[in-house]
Amino acid sequence: MEYTFTFKFQLSEEDCDHDELVERLGAAGCDDALIGVGQPGRIALEFTREATSAEAALVSALSDVKGVIPSARLIEAAPDFVGLTDVAEVVGVSRQNMRKLMLTHATSFPAPIHEGSTTVWHLAAVLSWLKSKGNYELKQQIFDVAMAAMQINLAKEVLQITPRIQREVRALVA
Repeated sequence: MEYTFTFKFQLSEEDCDHDELVERLGAAGCDDALIGVGQPGRIALEFTREATSAEAALVSALSDVKGVIPSARLIEAAPDFVGLTDVAEVVGVSRQNMRKLMLTHATSFPAPIHEGSTTVWHLAAVLSWLKSKGNYELKQQIFDVAMAAMQINLAKEVLQITPRIQREVRALVA
């Protein structure tokens, strides 16, 4: 099955020759990705990768990129961090409809991961919630990619937690 997803990376100073990176990535099996190099010090790869599962697609692509650019730091795996407009586009409804759902079901709608002038959710959490409602046609493939992207982003963040804080907070946030 084909899975579509995006990785965004921060590059080191040594890896800022975009033409060379594109050549190396293509030679290493990343010829199934559109490569964006518009922002200095960054690279984005939108993959359409054939694999047995979404997890396998994302992990193999991540491995391929890190094999070519070991110093690249993953910024984000997408689709994961979304606003209501993004969710509405994925589901095929209006932003107003998504907002109404969020407000009407305030106690059961997934909690955002960031709330402020811009509110952000994990796409997989919102899709899972919508799936439980049973009223929406959601492609399993999109849900699987969103779940795999969320897992990669969470794993990346967990690596930054000190063991002491991890022990102290684990029981408090569960």
